[in-house]
Amino acid sequence: MQIVSLPYSINTAVAFQAIADLPAPVWLDSGRPLASGGRYDIISADPLNTLTLQADSAEPFVQLDDLLCELSPQDSDAQLPFCGGVIGYAGYELGMQGNYLPFDRRPTDLPAGFFGLYGWALIVDHQLGATHLVFHPACTRVQVRDLIARFTAVRWQTEVRRDDFRLLSPFAHEFSTDEYRARIRRVLDYIRAGDIYQANFTQRFSATYEGDLFAAYLALRARAAGPFSAYLALPQGSLLSMSPERFIRADGSSLQTEPIKGTAPRAATPEEDARAALALQQSAKDRAENLMIVDLLRNDFGKLCRRGSVRVPQLFQLASFANVHHLVSVITGELPEEYGYTDLLAACFPGGSITGAPKRRAMEIIRALELSPRGVYCGSIGYISSCGRADTNIAIRTFTASQGRITCAAGGGIVADSDPAAEHEECLNKVRLLLETLEECP
Repeated sequence: MQIVSLPYSINTAVAFQAIADLPAPVWLDSGRPLASGGRYDIISADPLNTLTLQADSAEPFVQLDDLLCELSPQDSDAQLPFCGGVIGYAGYELGMQGNYLPFDRRPTDLPAGFFGLYGWALIVDHQLGATHLVFHPACTRVQVRDLIARFTAVRWQTEVRRDDFRLLSPFAHEFSTDEYRARIRRVLDYIRAGDIYQANFTQRFSATYEGDLFAAYLALRARAAGPFSAYLALPQGSLLSMSPERFIRADGSSLQTEPIKGTAPRAATPEEDARAALALQQSAKDRAENLMIVDLLRNDFGKLCRRGSVRVPQLFQLASFANVHHLVSVITGELPEEYGYTDLLAACFPGGSITGAPKRRAMEIIRALELSPRGVYCGSIGYISSCGRADTNIAIRTFTASQGRITCAAGGGIVADSDPAAEHEECLNKVRLLLETLEECP
């Protein structure tokens, strides 16, 4: 493994532009300095191989493991989360087979999953203030020389180049206010009947656009960056994610998942905002909503983790973002040597925070009540490294763009004491800032 040190800068966007002309460029973005909680930015491009998955692909996470195995394992380095491996996304529909549900073959803007096998990465460590260009031995000498030249030439103090982006129409809502509230009442009927304790019901918003999607990403990032953001420009289309939520991080055998459940809008003044945050922390409804998902994820981890290793070190912690406050909990576990990260994805996918409890029945109800497939939304974006580390997000606050159409979605967890009007307002609170940002682009 070859490592080249470069100047540290928080201006990571200019580094991404240095390789944006290469095939399938990707930026796993900590959101720094606009967001807190993320440590690393990971940039790469020009994958050695790719894997495209369809909603009915057999054993998708086995196929993902086969792709990862094309790179030889590397020794881990405490400062390097990624030293060659796979980067990409798994859409929500890839979780059907693992939960014993029929395939959902309805068309989506992007394939059900896409992963590239990347042999190099630019790693920006914001905790240590260090930048490293890392090459797996699979990289060619020509590729190494070209990439060193590209990044050495970066002018870190310059402004990012921005082309024009604009919407050709305002975002259309999938449901009217009355329709959305009616669907929430149907979820409540299922809860009263004893089918489920909670379901995460969502809707989609779509518009047509023209111009530079990276400019759109930077506009979103400036107003709503999350610690698990991502920009992927793939052959089939692009992903623009402002996700605040981690799915599963792995460091060797140590695992951590951080579900978000419980939401309150930010207020106009510091005093009102503090009151809104305190009310969320004390809300019996929001705490119950969070606890149900904590129990579900403890169960998912328990499918593979060492007996007795699953713990909940943090419960109902407050996390504040540009548009909303959230409650976040932390679950940890230890993975036995006989299992890999892709086995864990197969056991836990999709994340419990965006399905409901019990998971399988909640997913059936979601399929019956939502008008369209979720696609990348509520799936996961992230990496698996050949050094034994991995990290993925829950793909919320996420846009997909393909063939002149851009789409995102939002929703919330419905429990027995949910109010349909309040749930509809929560849905809009989560997405309003994002939609307004793109609608205001010149």
